[in-house]
Amino acid sequence: MNPVLDLSLRKGRFYLTTSNAVYSYGDLYDNFLKALQQIDFRENKFEKLLVLGFGMGSVPYMLERVFHQKFNGVGVEADAKIVEWAQQYVLPELANSIQLTHADVLVFVENCKEKFDLIVMDVFLDDLVPTQFETTNFLEKTKALLCDNGLLLFNRLADTEAALEFTEDFFELAFKSVFPEGNYLDVNGNWILANKRIFK
Repeated sequence: MNPVLDLSLRKGRFYLTTSNAVYSYGDLYDNFLKALQQIDFRENKFEKLLVLGFGMGSVPYMLERVFHQKFNGVGVEADAKIVEWAQQYVLPELANSIQLTHADVLVFVENCKEKFDLIVMDVFLDDLVPTQFETTNFLEKTKALLCDNGLLLFNRLADTEAALEFTEDFFELAFKSVFPEGNYLDVNGNWILANKRIFK
């Protein structure tokens, strides 16, 4: 679990941070806002959503409030305090149905039998992606949860030279071995990886 968590209200949005990272910021969570802005929602209908690393629900918040999408969502969050905050402050404000589960993401993915149109992978421990989520085995199990023509968006750090190099290696060596048509969007300090050519 995260040793330091801070939840505050800024500009009318819940702002969830650790010592070195922003976890959620409503529709001002730029990484995913910029990625979602690239999607043609007339051509891509995401009726079933899975968020791995739910945080304070920035992605479902944006899908509903900014992009006016209707969906059924499942959120998975390993940190009990974040689950408590999200249930208290975020879920009551959303019209779409979201089932929030307190669980280890790896265990959830290995045991889940559902399929999803959109899977968002946003799991960090402070500013690091835990190594168990960087394996081709995890990517294969996540792929198995995608509907035909489903979309995976995987958030990665690229804010330093070392982080960028590590993310480039992960993308080329692991991600593209599972998703050969994968591409990415550079969102100024992060890369959002996609399983298919969704970004312009």
